[in-house]
Amino acid sequence: MTVQSAVEQVLAGLDPEQRSAVTAPAGPVCVLAGAGTGKTRAVTSRVAHRSLTGEVTARHVLAVTFTARAAAEMRQRLTLLGVPGVQARTFHAAAMRQVRYFAPRLLQGRAMPELLDSKVRLVTLAAARVGLRTDRAAARDLAGEIEWAKSSLVEPGEYEVAAAKALRDTPHEPAKVAAVFTAYEQIKRGNGVIDFEDLLRAMVWGIEEHSDVAEQVRGQYRHFVVDEYQDVNPLQQRLLDAWLGGRNDLTVVGDASQTIYSFTGATSSYLVDFPRRYRDAVVVRLVRDYRSTPQVVGLANAVISQARGTEARLRLELVGQRPTGPEPDVRIFTDEPAEATAVAVRCRAMIEAGTPAREVAVLFRTNAQSEAYEKALTEAEVPYQVQGAERFFERTEVRQAMVALRAATRSVPGDLPLPTAVVEALAAVGWAPDAPPTGGAARERWEALAALVGLAEEYAATPELVPLGEAATVQRPVTLADFTDELHRRAAQQHVPTVDGVTLASLHAAKGLEWDAVFLVGLAEGTLPTTYARTAEQVEEERRLLYVGITRARQWLWLSYAAARSPGGRARRPTRFLPRLERSGGTERAGAPAAAGGRRAERRRPQVVSCRICGATLLAGPDRKLGRCPTCPSDIDTELYERLHTWRQRTAGAQKVPAYVVFTDATLTALAERRPARQEELVAIAGIGPRKLGLYGEAVLALVQGASVDEICPEKSF
Repeated sequence: MTVQSAVEQVLAGLDPEQRSAVTAPAGPVCVLAGAGTGKTRAVTSRVAHRSLTGEVTARHVLAVTFTARAAAEMRQRLTLLGVPGVQARTFHAAAMRQVRYFAPRLLQGRAMPELLDSKVRLVTLAAARVGLRTDRAAARDLAGEIEWAKSSLVEPGEYEVAAAKALRDTPHEPAKVAAVFTAYEQIKRGNGVIDFEDLLRAMVWGIEEHSDVAEQVRGQYRHFVVDEYQDVNPLQQRLLDAWLGGRNDLTVVGDASQTIYSFTGATSSYLVDFPRRYRDAVVVRLVRDYRSTPQVVGLANAVISQARGTEARLRLELVGQRPTGPEPDVRIFTDEPAEATAVAVRCRAMIEAGTPAREVAVLFRTNAQSEAYEKALTEAEVPYQVQGAERFFERTEVRQAMVALRAATRSVPGDLPLPTAVVEALAAVGWAPDAPPTGGAARERWEALAALVGLAEEYAATPELVPLGEAATVQRPVTLADFTDELHRRAAQQHVPTVDGVTLASLHAAKGLEWDAVFLVGLAEGTLPTTYARTAEQVEEERRLLYVGITRARQWLWLSYAAARSPGGRARRPTRFLPRLERSGGTERAGAPAAAGGRRAERRRPQVVSCRICGATLLAGPDRKLGRCPTCPSDIDTELYERLHTWRQRTAGAQKVPAYVVFTDATLTALAERRPARQEELVAIAGIGPRKLGLYGEAVLALVQGASVDEICPEKSF
């Protein structure tokens, strides 16, 4: 393949905004990328395009992100685009690699300190030293507060003032936390260990205080890419500035509406201020959503449109690119056990209907909510995995399996297909590919090992390239030894395989992931937003959490809350972020959220809409729009519907917008059924407000009265 054809292949299929990001000149580039808009494709294509055109050399590019999975995906995409050699790593992995490389020089022959996997044990000792008794949960809270301080470049002696300025909800009085912080640092140094924040600080110190180290680092890395830039904290930004050394060949990608980690020290201020910091920066907005249906996108836009504050300045209104799908299913239940049971029953029905379990997720605000759904899914015999719980490669059965696989490399015949060899090796730990056990821990263990078999099948489909000379290579089948090496590499990077079970995850843990079907549960005041969200900024972050949860869904979305925590418990209100959750009886079904309306609209009592055929009260959004129950007979004028459909297609084409932006299918159906003769009847149809009345009212009324589409908008004019 020629260089020119490779460049053309990189650019092929990009939308205009993505192409602008890819072909932007060298220098500061800020890509504001909404959920599902193809940001990873855009940023990897930019690196590939610059490399293939000779503008940069792959080995001089450093791309940093926040998860090992995202970094691995970047490397894989760049390799497929013909640009191997780019260093794509997390901030911590990049710093670790550099600190280890320069350790002999920086430490003057001393051994590099051991890296702590967790602060909890030392924090527990530090708390005891200052007279504070803690259990494991309290120690985790203190460890999180210390991480915030260190990520925010706050020293122990500065903590009390910094916590007050940041309005921190501290786990103990600030003076006690500061004392624990001081003791933790002393114990850590006494034990000769460092934590993850120390790792980044060490590299900052190495570059800022050692000119030879700075020169070598900056000579190696000349072009930088930062993914999820809204999640950068002050310590990471300090390291990035040290790497840059005053240069400006920097591409950042982020979405202020997905800023949900401020409690860890992350801040979107660097993203918001990027154009001010770099006056010549190119800013590109990606708004075409390729992940979710227009219905999901519409709800996401409705929720985030009410956002206020700094992040709202960079708010993006997404435009769905996928075919139309089902409306979000919004439901109310009497109590949380009933909600969990209903979710489990629906999950089982979806799986039995053909949806893979791994394409279903149940998302909630706090990890404490997981237990009810674990219990309900177990009783429904639905397999599940808990995201963000025990790390996959640290599970006992996975560690045992990796030992068994390594041992099998000495006994399994070399000509045995890899998946078969893996299945035979796993027999040593009691795994068999027959029917899995029913729900619960046994099913979880079986699914974890089944994931290894699935990974082996994927790995076997990619023969290894063995070099024969400078230009020639030959393919050979991958072996069990190759596969075990791959597993150890993945374990080091926490690049886990996909387990075939329904995912249970907090909204924070769900960031960066997506599923065909998503259940957003527990959407009640006091839970989302949490009672701990007291300031306007904290409430806005809770709104963004819901936005992140909604945008995880590709096709099907369920939103629900329980009117009481337990049977007969105190009543509570639905989340303020979904203004039209309405209580109903019987099936406990609710109307769809409104797409607009601020605080005043949220307090307004919902308008009662009755079926124009049988007179029943209508609750569901699509039913209210049609003005009839779904079971009542339709009196649609099919010829009028076809004319409306053709008119909508031409109008959307002329305005260069998706057809649903003009009118949804449900609105067209309502128009063809109700056949409004006056403007008053037109605006009575949900979805037709003053703006659309002004834009399309005259044309629609003319079509209803018998005008042809050519009379309203002639074909030749488009």
